[in-house]
Amino acid sequence: MINIAIIGASGYTGAEMCLLVERHPLLTVSGIYVSEGSEDKNKPLCELYPQYSGVLNYQLQGLSSTAITEIKQSCDGVVLATSHEVSHQLAADFYRAGLSVFDLSGAYRFSDPKYISQFYGFEHQYPQLLTEAVYGLAEWNEAAIKQSKLIAVPGCYPTASLLALKPLQHNHLLDSNQWPVINAVSGVTGAGRKASMVNSFCEVSLTPYGVLGHRHQPEISTQLGAPVIFTPHLGNFKRGILATITVKLNPDVTEQMINQAYGVYDNQPMVRMRKTGWPKIDQVAGTPFCDIAWQFDPISHHLVVVAAIDNLLKGAAAQGLQCLLIHFGLKE
Repeated sequence: MINIAIIGASGYTGAEMCLLVERHPLLTVSGIYVSEGSEDKNKPLCELYPQYSGVLNYQLQGLSSTAITEIKQSCDGVVLATSHEVSHQLAADFYRAGLSVFDLSGAYRFSDPKYISQFYGFEHQYPQLLTEAVYGLAEWNEAAIKQSKLIAVPGCYPTASLLALKPLQHNHLLDSNQWPVINAVSGVTGAGRKASMVNSFCEVSLTPYGVLGHRHQPEISTQLGAPVIFTPHLGNFKRGILATITVKLNPDVTEQMINQAYGVYDNQPMVRMRKTGWPKIDQVAGTPFCDIAWQFDPISHHLVVVAAIDNLLKGAAAQGLQCLLIHFGLKE
């Protein structure tokens, strides 16, 4: 059995991670943790999430220095469902102690620390570790995920966008003179468990935010290897992301070439290419799948690609589990 500690377990993503690890027959939840000052400390997780009653009978422990020592001594891996600044410190500590670290924050998604200071608001103290971390887009970085002990699990918007765009870029089908335009909508759980006027369900009306300045734009661009225009939106639904992406393809590209490019997912169980109908959030909410469909205009050479994921699962916890299983040599 592989022992996994989950830190930040009281949040939406952390709780989903607990459930996924608990359900896997070869993984063991060795402990679930929150900060020492958290109001959730010492509470049973099922008190916060009654739907897990009888399934997740774990108590949230405070992440004391003693707890950190115990994790280092008894665990094979640690999942960080914590804020970027907290993950920044914890990931370095556990990684240097020899544990496999699966970080769900943005603290290690860039090799260049300038993006951390610009888009996350703090100075990265471990630039060497940024070069050692692996971007955990499971379908594209399997070999590196197996080798590295520091895996930066992608953000939810980048996951949907990159899974839709990378087959085109990888096969040199994109017209480099016209940037891909990504319009994506997320449910309110993307903002986390702590409610505010911004993400309160009763206050939300479909609206863009972070226009021409969202932190996921450079993440998408650096991992794609091409600039993009990315506009996120907040929708009045609980969970899920729908990304509608418009690109222009090179003049010699045919529909057959597009089909061949997306054939990269033929043996990838978590990506479902839709042959009929467009992806819908209701079809992926509560699942680990990314659904993708596309439509090509051979006259203008524009292509519209639509990708749908659950932001808490394929966009966070389920992809974290994929990375974990790949890393430890287990079947996805």
